Amino acid sequence: MNGLAWTEFFQGTPWLSGGAALHVLIFLAVALHALRHRRRADSTLLWLFVTWSLPVAGALLYAMFGVDRVPKTRWRRSVQRRIRLDGVRDAATDDVLPEAYWRSMGRAAVTPEDEWLRELDRPLAAMLENFPLLGGNRVIPLLTGDEAFPRMREAIRSARHHIHLQSFIIGNDPVGREFMEEVAERARAGVRVRVLYDRFGSSHALWGGLFRKYRRVPNLTVAGWTQSNLFRRQLHFNLRNHRKTLVVDGRIGFMGGVNLNDYSRSRPGQPAIQDYHFQLLGPIVQELQYSFLRDWHVMTEEDPQRLLSAEHFRKLPPEGAALARVVNSGPSSDLRVAVDLFFNAVNAARRQVFIITPYFLPSEDLLRALRMAALRGVQVYLVVPEKSNHWYTTWAGRATYEDLLEAGVRIFERAPPFIHAKAMTVDDRMGVVGSSNWDYRSLYSNYETSLAVYDSEFVMHLKLLMIEDLHQSREVELTAFKNRPVTHRYLENLCGLLSPLL
Repeated sequence: MNGLAWTEFFQGTPWLSGGAALHVLIFLAVALHALRHRRRADSTLLWLFVTWSLPVAGALLYAMFGVDRVPKTRWRRSVQRRIRLDGVRDAATDDVLPEAYWRSMGRAAVTPEDEWLRELDRPLAAMLENFPLLGGNRVIPLLTGDEAFPRMREAIRSARHHIHLQSFIIGNDPVGREFMEEVAERARAGVRVRVLYDRFGSSHALWGGLFRKYRRVPNLTVAGWTQSNLFRRQLHFNLRNHRKTLVVDGRIGFMGGVNLNDYSRSRPGQPAIQDYHFQLLGPIVQELQYSFLRDWHVMTEEDPQRLLSAEHFRKLPPEGAALARVVNSGPSSDLRVAVDLFFNAVNAARRQVFIITPYFLPSEDLLRALRMAALRGVQVYLVVPEKSNHWYTTWAGRATYEDLLEAGVRIFERAPPFIHAKAMTVDDRMGVVGSSNWDYRSLYSNYETSLAVYDSEFVMHLKLLMIEDLHQSREVELTAFKNRPVTHRYLENLCGLLSPLL
């Protein structure tokens, strides 16, 4: 068709020309938003392609899942709340907080005596000024909900003052209902209980009415984490709170990867998904407490004077020899430290790096760090599930295998049940555990809590668990992998293109 013919065609179909103009305007709006901030080129190009290829629907998908940072106005409000809760010394007089937190934490901060550990921890100290490295801790690994749930319930039943419970998933199933009933029972007995869940991860419990049942229980407050609000023109479904923590009376804590649902424990004829959780004792519990209260304040705006009271921050005696630092990360520019934590640890390794993750879709800089570590002679072990609970992440992860295998990285795929554990050891002297996966979502979009631990005894205990999972795995051999069917290559690379969205 020539130019005149096209003009006549659009004149006969004004709705089409109007729709095309609207599509172009929407595309330009998405492009301007995507280019407003510096972000990964592959992610930006992919979202521009999706927006152009899927009129209107692509823009909606971008608004819901493509925004991987807190909006500026919301970021400012969040910063203001964090400033109030962080107790910045030059804050306005009416914003100065109680000194209970600082009295309980300041004297416990330590510097590693070992030179290698000092160098390893120095970047974290610079990035995480409000989460110091603390000594005198004991960190106890717990395997799946079979070990974690009884310990957590025992702690809940022993509560005398407060319970702070946070989970990405609280299931509308026997486990979710049992935990909600346990904390409700303590609330009825006079214990102050705060429960924070992610509205996306716990959607079955939310829409199934589980939380609604406990609205009138005295001393119990349940809040859902979300950064999506149609009335505020916010559709940020991609920004989720993936943390899983429990703090009882400010003296005992739990954190890790175990969600509060039925899949996390063994059932008749059905083993639990393989996962790690951790019991914390010592001053580091106060940091976990502080992490919870920051999230709680952002969602509820409860009076910070009350949240940082001495009742929540009592000085704790040493419980062990472990040095530990809480590492919180999130989608705002000042919180994206999970990728820096992993990158720094891999680069510092001299002998061995051992990683277990359920989703392996790392950024290019992390892939390069793993390759370079292997090339300089460091033993690099990676354990991932043979079959993920999201099939496309398995194929996308395999798109990275060949470069890693050629560099000398040893990759193992664990046989079912699905492994949901997140753990890393470096040179048998540092361990990193928590809720963060090695994928784009955890590294850039989710709110995550990790724990960096410097303690040989803890690391060896953790490594024994990891070695057991390695022994349940099949090693991926380079020659065999190169000879895989060509259809596998197409599927891997197709899913790999979607990695920034997964």
